[in-house]
Amino acid sequence: MSVSEVKMAWTYWISGGLAVVVFIYLVFALFWPEKF
Repeated sequence: MSVSEVKMAWTYWISGGLAVVVFIYLVFALFWPEKF
């Protein structure tokens, strides 16, 4: 793999991880609003 491909892979992993975290946060806020 070239350096640019490695950077793209990290970008995908980080953005995917952030999307999952935000999604979980929204689900928690939806079901347990008294905690926010």
